[in-house]
Amino acid sequence: MGNKRKGGFKNNSGKSIIFSVCLLILSVGLRSQDDSAPVTLNIGDSAPPLQVKEWLKGEPVTEYKNGTVYIIEFWATWCAPCRAAMPHLSVLTNKYKSRVRTIGIDVMEERKTPVEKVKKFVDSMGLRMDYAVAIQDSNYMEKDWLEASGERRKYGIPRSFIVNENGVLAWAGHPSALDTILPKIINNTWNIREESEKRVSNFWIEALEDSLIWELRPYSGDRRSMPVDLGKPLVLLEKINQYIKAEPRLQYAPRIAGSIFSALLKTDPQKAYDYGKVALVTPDYLEPVCDYIVDAIMFYSKILKFPPKIYQLGAEAQQAEINDQPYPELVNIPKRYNQMAEWYWKANEKIKAIESQQKAIDEMIRRKNFSQVDLAAYESRLKQYKNVSR
Repeated sequence: MGNKRKGGFKNNSGKSIIFSVCLLILSVGLRSQDDSAPVTLNIGDSAPPLQVKEWLKGEPVTEYKNGTVYIIEFWATWCAPCRAAMPHLSVLTNKYKSRVRTIGIDVMEERKTPVEKVKKFVDSMGLRMDYAVAIQDSNYMEKDWLEASGERRKYGIPRSFIVNENGVLAWAGHPSALDTILPKIINNTWNIREESEKRVSNFWIEALEDSLIWELRPYSGDRRSMPVDLGKPLVLLEKINQYIKAEPRLQYAPRIAGSIFSALLKTDPQKAYDYGKVALVTPDYLEPVCDYIVDAIMFYSKILKFPPKIYQLGAEAQQAEINDQPYPELVNIPKRYNQMAEWYWKANEKIKAIESQQKAIDEMIRRKNFSQVDLAAYESRLKQYKNVSR
C-alpha cells in the first residue's frame, strides 16, 4: 500500500516539496464527510430488520435465526449488473443451502414500475434467480441498509450484505466478492473487527480523495477545450505531493493515482511509465487504477507523442481492466483486445499484438451477436500485423 512506500515527487530542481498540510487535509476530509449522509450502519453492528412489502418468491423471512447465515442482495429490474449477478448468487445459495439463505430485495425501482412487472421479471428468471425475493416496503431498506451503510452513496447496486449466524452484519460489498468472503464467514474465520476498522479507514480515504480531486481541478486541465487545455501539471504534482506527505495512503488511491499519471504523461513519460508500473500492481481500497491509466493514454495519445513503453503499459492496463471485470458479458471485451493489440503494435511487440488481435476476433465470434463489418475490420487488422515485419 502507499503508506509503505516513500511518497512524494520532486520538482524541477530535484528538491522534495515538503509542507505541513495535516490541518488542510483534516479540514478537507471533514468537509467531505459533512457533505454526505453519515454512516450509521457498520460491520459488527446488529443487522437491521427486513421490512418488505411483498414476498414474490421463496419462503418469507421474518427474523434472523441463530446458526443461519443470510445474504441480503439489493437489486432492481433496470440494473444490468444486478441481472448478471443473479445466476452466481443462485449457485452460491445452492452450494451452501444447509447454512445460507439468500434474499433478493428489489429497491430503487422507478415509481411507475408496477409490482406486476417486477413479478413477471422474477418469474422469467426461473432457476437463474433461485432464492427468496421480495419488494421493499416504502424506502426503508434503501435508507436503513444502503444509505445507512454508505454503500449506496458511492456504489449503488448491486450490493450484497452478509448477516452472520449471530445476526451481526459481517460484510457489505459487491456480490462478485462473495466467493471469497462467504466461506470465511460460514467457517468463523472472518475477523469482523479487523474488517470494520479497514472499512472505516477506506471510507476516510475515499472522502478525503473526493475533496482533494475537487481541489485539484484548477490544475488538471480541460479536455473539452479546443485546443485541449493541459492544465498546470507541475503545480498539480506539487499539490499532490503535499497531500501525500500528510497522508501517504493517497499515493496510489485510484483517482489521485490517475491525476498523478496524467500529469506525468504531460511532463515526463518515463516517470509516468515507472509510476504506472507500480500503480498497476499496488492493491488499493476501492477501484483499480488501470481504468485511469487506459483513459489517460487513450486521450492524450491523440495530442502528445509517447515513447513505445507507454503503449506497452497501456496494453498491460487494458489486460488488467479485462481481468477486473466481474461480469465481462456486459463489457465490449473484443474492443478492448483490439485496442490492446494496437498499443502492443505501437510498443513494437508484434507477437503480443497478433495474440491480442486474435483474442479480439475469438471473443467476438464466441459472443455470436456481432457485426460482419466489425469482424472483417478486425481480421484485416490481424492480417496487417502478421504481414508487416518489425
